Amino acid sequence: MVAEKEPLRSKEEALEKSKQDGEEDETQKGGLAKSLTLFNGVSIIVGCIIGSGIFVSPTGVQEQAGSVGLSLLVWLISGVFTAIGAYCYAELGTLIKKSGGDYAYIMEAFGPFIAFIRLWIEAIVVRPCTVTIVALTFAIYGLRPFFPDCDPPGGVAQLLAILLIVLMTAVNCISVKLATFVQDWFTIAKVVALLMIIATGLYLLIFGETQYKDSFENLFENTSQDFTKVSLAFYSGLFAYSGWNFLNFIVEELKNPKRDLPLAIAISISTCTIIYFLTNVALYTAISPDEMLESPAVAVLFANKLYGRFSFIMPLCVACSTIGSANGVIFTSSRLFYSGAREGQMPLVLTMINKNTRTPIPAVILTGLLSIMYLVMSKDVYQLINYIQISYWLAIGTAIAALFWLRKTMPDAPRPIKVPLIWPAIFLAGCIALVVIPIAAAPKDTGIGLLIMLSAVPVYVIFISWKNKPKFFERFIESSTLFIQKLFMVCDDSKEN
Repeated sequence: MVAEKEPLRSKEEALEKSKQDGEEDETQKGGLAKSLTLFNGVSIIVGCIIGSGIFVSPTGVQEQAGSVGLSLLVWLISGVFTAIGAYCYAELGTLIKKSGGDYAYIMEAFGPFIAFIRLWIEAIVVRPCTVTIVALTFAIYGLRPFFPDCDPPGGVAQLLAILLIVLMTAVNCISVKLATFVQDWFTIAKVVALLMIIATGLYLLIFGETQYKDSFENLFENTSQDFTKVSLAFYSGLFAYSGWNFLNFIVEELKNPKRDLPLAIAISISTCTIIYFLTNVALYTAISPDEMLESPAVAVLFANKLYGRFSFIMPLCVACSTIGSANGVIFTSSRLFYSGAREGQMPLVLTMINKNTRTPIPAVILTGLLSIMYLVMSKDVYQLINYIQISYWLAIGTAIAALFWLRKTMPDAPRPIKVPLIWPAIFLAGCIALVVIPIAAAPKDTGIGLLIMLSAVPVYVIFISWKNKPKFFERFIESSTLFIQKLFMVCDDSKEN
């Protein structure tokens, strides 16, 4: 580990740093390349959001909401809620122009210890588990056309998932342009798949027989009266919107972050909300609420009922969707490691980039290896994701609290976007609810989630706070760093600026 950096504390330091950051926007030649356009930014957010979630979450929302009307409201409100959060993050992202997203904001506002806890739970558990789930979804749906009436042989799905992780890791090591090319085209593919569902549903609503409108006759019939269950419906909805803040993790690579970051957020969140809402409307034309509860793979059921012998197209489209998601999560996760290492909270080698490809190869490979490790432990992955939901929303809430704190400590710093405080207040209240409600509803699971989050404490004490480490430990770190540098031909590019 390298010596950790102290966050800015005085107004003078803040103003000077903001000025320097502005100059770096124009003159930066080292570090990660500024190669991402507005379209790349939109495709990264849309690509990360639209993955496996929209194809599995409708069942969870319907189960907890109870009625079609409330289910559709949950999808709309979840979209609006994430849009508010993304709007708040736009201020943070243009104020603190560092990759790392909320990790960088928490570091700046509350110091290295709180920031490390956020970094640990996100980088070591949440992101790799997400890649694992997406890769498994790809494998299951990709094999469906070849095994339509039975499960594939044991181990085949896991092997295909590993191949996807390895392929996406290689793509992100080779070139940023190649990674964004993959992201752009598979984002288009998944949007086309959803538009196909939407077009079919709208056609049936307008020109179809009465049976296709049955689900909409009594919209709020059987609405759940249990507030806890309704809250759990929002967990399923918000899970489908996961990825709304991923562009903030790569803000340094945007060509024009002051303009493109807020525009990309506005375009992508609005697009996803509209697509999600209309997709669910379309699904209800062919699938009754009861049928939806019986099949988590609602898109496949939809295709089987309406597309006949062409129904195999839908599993392939879902597979394409998950390829884009896996690529997007690996792309942004590696930048999270990069940011943590740059702050002295991850090994120095994770800040190093290949001079030819301009990619952080060690960080990308670590993300892929962790994902494969969780894939080997895949029986527990889904439960693990449930455990860490509380820490996820606690971290998001802490980042929003950082916005209030930075308004106080850096009042005169340039803010290209300055959000009215009513919006972060609303979002923070929502985050608090998303933390408190599961404590009452599922104390065991949330307790385990808190323990996972607090496992970062001993790691911080041993590897970061402890300054006088034994000489053999320091020599081991140095020799390992040198070996990885030679293996991947990477260097600490910042020293040449």
